[in-house]
Amino acid sequence: MSQGEDRQSLRSVARVVLPLDSDVDVLPLYVDGAVVPQLDDDGRPYSHPSSTEQVDQVLGRHSYRLRPGHHTSFGTYFNAFPAGYWRRWTTVEQVTLRIRTEGTGSLVVHRSNARGTAARVAARRLDGASENLVDLPLDGFGDGGWYWFDLIAGQDELVLEEADWLVPEPGRPRGTVTLGITTFNRTASCVALLEQLAVALGGEGELTGRVDEVLVIDQGTRRVSHEPGFADLAAALAGRIRLIEQANVGGSGGFSRSMVETLDAGCSDYLMLLDDDVVCEPEGIARAASFADFTRRPTVVGGHMFSMYERSTLHAFSEVVLPWQFRWGPAEPTTHDHDLSRCNLRATPWMHRRVDADYNGWWMCLIPVEVLRKVGLSLPFFIKWDDAEFGLRASTAGYPTVSLPGAAVWHVPWTDKDDSVDWQAYFHARNRFIAALLHSPFEHGGRMVRESLFIQLKHVLAMQYSAAALRQQALLDVLRGPEALHESLGTKLREVHRLRSEHPDATVRPDPEAFEPIRRLRARKRETPTARPSGPLTTILAAAKGVLHQVKPVPQSAQAHPERHVPAVDAGWWSLSRFDSALVSTTDGTGVSWLRRDRAAAVAAMQEALAAHEALLREWPRLAARYRQQLPDLVGVDRWRETLGMRRDSARPGAGER
Repeated sequence: MSQGEDRQSLRSVARVVLPLDSDVDVLPLYVDGAVVPQLDDDGRPYSHPSSTEQVDQVLGRHSYRLRPGHHTSFGTYFNAFPAGYWRRWTTVEQVTLRIRTEGTGSLVVHRSNARGTAARVAARRLDGASENLVDLPLDGFGDGGWYWFDLIAGQDELVLEEADWLVPEPGRPRGTVTLGITTFNRTASCVALLEQLAVALGGEGELTGRVDEVLVIDQGTRRVSHEPGFADLAAALAGRIRLIEQANVGGSGGFSRSMVETLDAGCSDYLMLLDDDVVCEPEGIARAASFADFTRRPTVVGGHMFSMYERSTLHAFSEVVLPWQFRWGPAEPTTHDHDLSRCNLRATPWMHRRVDADYNGWWMCLIPVEVLRKVGLSLPFFIKWDDAEFGLRASTAGYPTVSLPGAAVWHVPWTDKDDSVDWQAYFHARNRFIAALLHSPFEHGGRMVRESLFIQLKHVLAMQYSAAALRQQALLDVLRGPEALHESLGTKLREVHRLRSEHPDATVRPDPEAFEPIRRLRARKRETPTARPSGPLTTILAAAKGVLHQVKPVPQSAQAHPERHVPAVDAGWWSLSRFDSALVSTTDGTGVSWLRRDRAAAVAAMQEALAAHEALLREWPRLAARYRQQLPDLVGVDRWRETLGMRRDSARPGAGER
C-alpha cells in the first residue's frame, strides 16, 4: 500500500454515491450504520441498521456526515467495489481507493473472499482535511470477493467529502454511450426517467461526457411528446435527445430500432437499453460503460433489478438459461428477492461469490456496438426471450455477458404480473421454443417438450382455457417455421387478443360484484387452500385427481354462479382443479376473472396439445436446422430496416465506424 507521488495515471470507474432523494428505504443500499447482529424468526442472522443510519446525515450526492464516536460502513451494494468481477473479466490488476475527509477519525479498508469471509487490509488515521490513496491488488479475487471501507468518527464529527475507486488508465479513450428507451403508453414513467437522465447529463453529473444521445422509441397510442414536462426536457437536452415515433412492434422492435439508429449514427461505442418504467441509478450507467472499457474482449454488461415496491429488495441478480429444461432462472447460488435492509452485503455470503450470467434483462443492458455488428440485432420476438436469446447468441460468438454488481435499476418485479396466463402466454411459449431450436445443445430440446405438455395440462386443470389456446397457437406457429416472424410482427398482437377474447376466462373486471354472486355447490367442514404438491408422487396424484375431475359432468349451477373466490396466492392448478367455477383475483390485485369448467373444451385442448407436442418431437431436428439457417437474415440490419419501414440510405450524415 503506498501513497507514492510517481503514481501511474488513474481513471475513476466508480464514485461513492448517496441516494438521489431522501427515501430511507434505499439508504441501506448506499451506507450501513453500526451493525448489531440479530436473528430473524427462522433463527437466521441478519444485520439491522442502527439509528446512526439517518437520512439527515446525507449531505449531498457524494458527502456523508458521521456523528462523534459513530461507525459507518460503505460495504454496501452501491459503494463496495466488486473486485472479483474486475479480476475475472478485465485487464485491471490493481484498484486504488481515493477518499477525501474532513474531521478526526479512522479509515479502515476491508476485503472479502468468495466465501464471504472478511479481512481488514488497511487502516489510516484521519485528522483535519485529508486525502488518502490506498492501492489494492486484485490478484486474490479469482472466484469473487469485494473491497470496501469503513469510517469511524473520533471525538468530533467526521465528514466524507467524496470517495471513488480508481484503476490505471488503459491507454485508450473513454467509450461513449447511446441510451435507447422503448416506450408504450407509459408516458409519465418515461418522462420521469428522462428527468433523472437530464440531471445526470448536466453540469458535473455522472453521465456528463459519456452519453452521445438519448433515443426514445415511442410505439404507443398516447405519445410521450404530449406528456407535461417533455417539451422542457427536450429543450434542456437539445441535440442529445431524439424522439422516434413508430408503430407498435414490441420491445424487440423498439430496441432493434435503437440498435439500427446507433449503428447508423456511428458515434457511440456502446448502446445501453433501458425499459421506460424504471427508476435509474445514473452512476450504474457510468459504471457499466467504464467496466466495458476495460474488458478483455467486447462484453455485454447488464445491470441488476431491484423491486420498485420494496426498494431495498434485490429481485434479480444474475440469470441463466437451464439447458435441459431450457427455461430461465437465477444462477446458482443466487436467489430472487433478497432484502438488503435485513441482510446486507457483508452478511450475505452468496453475494461475494462471482456469478456468471448467460444473459441480462433489457431493463438495463449495455451492448458494445461491435457485438451488434458481429451477431446482429434482436430476433423479431415482439416481447419475451429476446434478451435471453441475444445473450446466448452473443456468447456463442465469443462475447460474454456480465451482470455487474453496483449497476442497477428499480423495476416492477415479474412476480407481480400475470404474464404467463394473460395475452403474453403466446409469446412466452413461441419464443422459448424458437430460442431452444436455435440454441439447445440437445437433439430434441432436452426436457422442454415434456415440460411444455405438462404446462398445457396445468392450464386446462386450472380452467385457464384462454392461456391453453394461446400456447397451442404458439406451438403451431413454431411448427410453421421462421419465415413469417418479421411479417407478423405488427399484426400478431391483434391476432393474440382476438383469440384470447373467444374464451370467457379472459374477461377481467375490477369488481367481483360485476359477476354473478357466489353460491356454494357443496358444504365443506373446513375451507383451507390446497397445499402445493411437494414432490413427484404428490404432483402426479394431484394431477390425476384433477384429470378425473375434468371428465365429470359439469353441474349446471356452476355455469350460472361461481362457487368460490380464490385469492391469487392460492390460485395454483392443484387448487383450481378441484372446482367447477371460481372467481380468481389477478396477481396485481387490480381485477377478477370468472373461471368455469368446460369438459368438452378440456378434452379438445388436451387432444390438440398431445398432437402438437408429438409433432415438435418428431420435427425437432428439421426445424432446428431451418431456424438456424434463417437466423442471419432474421437478425440482420437490412431485414429490420424493411420491417421498420426505414430506407436503406437513412443513415445520418457523418455516420461511420469508429
